[in-house]
Amino acid sequence: MKKISLALFTILLITSCSNEHSKDYISLSGKLENNKDSIISITGRKGVLKTIAINKDGSFKDSLKVEKVDIYTFQTSNTKRTPLYLKNGFDITITGDADNFMTSFEYSGKGASNSKFIIAQLNKSKSLGNPATILALEKNAFEAKMSTLKKEYDSILFSYKDLDSSLVDMAKNQNKQMFSYFHKTYENNQLMGKGKPSPKFEGYVDIKGGKKSLDSFKGKYVYIDVWATWCGPCIREIPSLKSIEKEFHNKNIEFVSISTDESRRSGGSWEAAEKKWRDFVKEKQMTGVQLWSGQDFSFQQAYQIAGIPRFILIDPNGNIVDANAPRPSDPRLKTLLNSLL
Repeated sequence: MKKISLALFTILLITSCSNEHSKDYISLSGKLENNKDSIISITGRKGVLKTIAINKDGSFKDSLKVEKVDIYTFQTSNTKRTPLYLKNGFDITITGDADNFMTSFEYSGKGASNSKFIIAQLNKSKSLGNPATILALEKNAFEAKMSTLKKEYDSILFSYKDLDSSLVDMAKNQNKQMFSYFHKTYENNQLMGKGKPSPKFEGYVDIKGGKKSLDSFKGKYVYIDVWATWCGPCIREIPSLKSIEKEFHNKNIEFVSISTDESRRSGGSWEAAEKKWRDFVKEKQMTGVQLWSGQDFSFQQAYQIAGIPRFILIDPNGNIVDANAPRPSDPRLKTLLNSLL
């Protein structure tokens, strides 16, 4: 009889553990010191997933389900938020100071290591500072920096145990993309970086008559706007471009707009594409130098322009000042031009 009871107890224990392991919801609890808010929102890509009431002493406790294993946001306001990796079956406790959101938080319980890892990754990325500083390094220093960063990111990944496999895959992919960005951008900067000779364009149609090349503007700074009549973001920049062109009109700079309108968006006709450009420039009373690239894509290809508008600043000697210059609506452009002119 005792043996049967012991066997039954063992079966019940195993069944209990199995049920706990396979629960299809998340338990979330904790306490926020110095809290003045009443609600915690758990939000995902589709919006608010769950709201949780905060007690007067800052404590909270509730459960929720997620359709997808993912990074969600735990927040009490727009300025107080932290990432939270959620998967059904997790049991996470969060404690910390509401006045020092995220930086003071401690995570514990089943699945907590995933959120701790994400925050460690974020803190590491913040510590990188301005990527331009890294991209400005000499080649040997750049390669050494990349090697060091890879070791540091790998160390963060391997220092957290029991991470969800989906998160590990996500992190590895993001790290791969980041290092790919650094290497590709660095290589491109060696060809298209500040001080490098700019690729040239030749024979672009001038709306005032004749044709122009980049050499037509030698001796002046050239601020180039690569755009098209069908491009909404391009059109939104036109008022700012006209304004800044007027402000710097008597300075040693030409504002050159290059339309990339082509036949595919004009019923297969290059003539129609040119007419569309001419009509648009006239209708919007666009100022500065207005050019049409026609069937020549070499300038766009040389600058690897994958999206427009794209703004480029070239110095009087035909060398690149900034291959990705600030937009006309960006206050940094005026600051940059004032420093040069």
